[in-house]
Amino acid sequence: MKPSAGIDLEAILNRSRPALARAITLLENDRPGAEALMAELAPRCGRAHIVGITGAPGAGKSTLINALLGEYAKRSRSVAVVAVDPSSPISGGSILGDRLRMDEHGSRDDVFIRSVSARGYLGGLSRHTGRIIDVFDAVGFDVVIVETVGAGQSEVEIRHFGDSNIVICPPGLGDDVQAIKAGIIEIADLLVVNKADLPQAERTVLDLKTAVRLRHRSDWQVQVLRTVATSGEGIAALVDAIEEHGRTTGIGKRLKRTDLPSPPAPLPRAGEGSGNVAPQATDEELFAQLSRWRTAGRSVALATVVKTWGSSPRPEGSHLAVEAGGAFVGSVSGGCIEGAVIAEAQATIADGQPRLLESGVSDERAWEVGLACGGRVQVFVERVG
Repeated sequence: MKPSAGIDLEAILNRSRPALARAITLLENDRPGAEALMAELAPRCGRAHIVGITGAPGAGKSTLINALLGEYAKRSRSVAVVAVDPSSPISGGSILGDRLRMDEHGSRDDVFIRSVSARGYLGGLSRHTGRIIDVFDAVGFDVVIVETVGAGQSEVEIRHFGDSNIVICPPGLGDDVQAIKAGIIEIADLLVVNKADLPQAERTVLDLKTAVRLRHRSDWQVQVLRTVATSGEGIAALVDAIEEHGRTTGIGKRLKRTDLPSPPAPLPRAGEGSGNVAPQATDEELFAQLSRWRTAGRSVALATVVKTWGSSPRPEGSHLAVEAGGAFVGSVSGGCIEGAVIAEAQATIADGQPRLLESGVSDERAWEVGLACGGRVQVFVERVG
């Protein structure tokens, strides 16, 4: 098999920005040719240092990554960033939220930043984050930084992919260190107290150092560092520590693992909880699930793409079914406005009023966030039954 006709392998390998954007969109949406493209790229993987950045919401992950990009530039290292944004069924999330905090370096030739939606996938990443990492690795970026969604105790899937995993902790954790030390802190190779110029930062550093003393690792002693991302304080020392960890424990670890997580099952069954539902179901699967929800007595809304302009990952007539608790099946946009549609669908379920939504991005803005071109989509949302 060869990649689809719209994918130029040579341009991808030469790090053409439009070609990379199209390739990632193809892989993220499981379009025809995705598996063939991965087969072409797989033998070229294993050279990049994969750096996972995770931590609680508000810890300053995106601002810290922006500072890291500046430091890597001083060291002549090329860097790709995968920023995973939430697709909240309540707030709708923002596919551009993390990306906007990195605009200072996004236009450089040796930097490529791609924001992706979690699409309801749990664990802090998106369904195909691993594929996107492989693309950036295969085309020769020295470092691939993966920023997870704002994480709590159980969002630890980055441990499967990162060579060096960094957990960002805000000052003032206090007793929370003990509450989360068996979760996200356990995956850390480096612990970073960002906003270290704030009160309680030193206490948090001491608490974290106490927590890591309880861990025993034969390959690496977890370090606790201080940073102030807005001023650049501590950033050079952090990059030194990342590189030291890579030299000590190696890179390309994900390619040697046998326990990588499998994608979630495509559909929930009646009676299961809402939330972790895989998108991109066929219409037949979508309407079968919609029927199961209604049989179970759940309120449901159906969103339908009625018009598109320019580039749209989903064709006119495609659907998204949403139940009152936020579970969903299908996709109306490939994730870019999916969260917003889910929120509007829940409002439609609540008040019974249909809605006509329109969303999109200009060609100029699309380029800034790593997409090949812009586009708009119009979606009709109505309550079913």
